[in-house]
Amino acid sequence: MGGFRTFLIRGNLVDLAVAFVVGAAFASLVKDFATSFIAPLLALFGGKQDFTRLAFTINDTRFPYGVFLTSAVAFFITAVIVYFLVVLPTSKLLERLDRGQQETERECPQCLSEIPLEARRCRFCTSEVVPVSEAPAPDPAS
Repeated sequence: MGGFRTFLIRGNLVDLAVAFVVGAAFASLVKDFATSFIAPLLALFGGKQDFTRLAFTINDTRFPYGVFLTSAVAFFITAVIVYFLVVLPTSKLLERLDRGQQETERECPQCLSEIPLEARRCRFCTSEVVPVSEAPAPDPAS
């Protein structure tokens, strides 16, 4: 029982549970936003405000494509919000943090794998390489 309790309290599981709950609440918020604001705006152009009632029938079988359309719009809005408010700022922040760090690896000229700057042999293709500290400086005249 102690191992199970440790498993439940482990940090990653708790973080995942919190992320799931917040994500579900966020998805509900975006769906309601799409229903409350985006659908009426689209109704100005399309003429129908409630897309969930849109459907067609073939051989007495009803296909409610409006439900899918509403979910697709909500998904698109969620993706745009997550990209512009989470992914883009995070990547910009990581770029700024990485800007001041000194490089520790370089590409192998033979196989293009990442190897340490001072390596004399590539760990992937085993070709011999000249360490950066022993490489001749580029000629400024050329």
